[in-house]
Amino acid sequence: MSPPVPRRTFLAGAAAAGAAAATATVGGPAAATGRSPRAKPTIVLVHGAFADAGGWSQVIAHLTRDGHSVIAPPNPLRGVHADSAYLAAFLDSLPGPLVLVGHSYGGMLITNAAYGNERVRALVYVAAFAPDTGESVPDLQTKFPGTRLTEAALDFRHHPQGVEGYVKRTAFREVFAGDLSRSEADLLWATQRPGDTATLSETSGEPAWKTVPSYYLVAREDNLIPAAAQRFMAERAGAHTVEVRASHVAMISEPRITTALIGKAAR
Repeated sequence: MSPPVPRRTFLAGAAAAGAAAATATVGGPAAATGRSPRAKPTIVLVHGAFADAGGWSQVIAHLTRDGHSVIAPPNPLRGVHADSAYLAAFLDSLPGPLVLVGHSYGGMLITNAAYGNERVRALVYVAAFAPDTGESVPDLQTKFPGTRLTEAALDFRHHPQGVEGYVKRTAFREVFAGDLSRSEADLLWATQRPGDTATLSETSGEPAWKTVPSYYLVAREDNLIPAAAQRFMAERAGAHTVEVRASHVAMISEPRITTALIGKAAR
């Protein structure tokens, strides 16, 4: 892979800000220690292939109710290098500290886009790829047996710059969302974002998880990234790990557990 690319919400009202400042001055933790309060990070949620940012809807609702600033940018799904560069540029447009959360292929992007970005406090992988240098999506997806996302489960469609893959309707629920209702899975299938086949051949660069604290939500009933592969990546990254009985879309079927792990990373 080429060298890492360059790295470069809810606002409280004036009255609330004034009250908080008064509390700190009178005798809050900041006054007692002489230190400024630790700034809360912006939480950036990155979707993977065959999905869009709408998959984070319930998690966003929980996080914002808990007072977090959250944003879920689009993932171009054109290839590891281009998508990581896109995310890195997006991060440069955000102020303050950051916590990056990746689902599925989105884990490839947070691993690369966060590299060298000192504002990234934590990485959170939700049933996601957490690659090491030189690894590709197929390397990790097939490292252990169990994936049902085979070539036979995909429809391929040409576009002006290449070829995209869609999960077939007949395979979508089994592969992607086995713990959702048929109607929910059908909606996800109809609105899925295809991944360019370039994402399969491109390899990852130096991983940010070697220097950034990491968290991992293992989906035990995942038929896309086998749970054994998820545990392998989590252990290798030294991640704080939580396991949940969920399909590949754990953030949809188990939003509270997903939110709790992200909240822990954002403290």
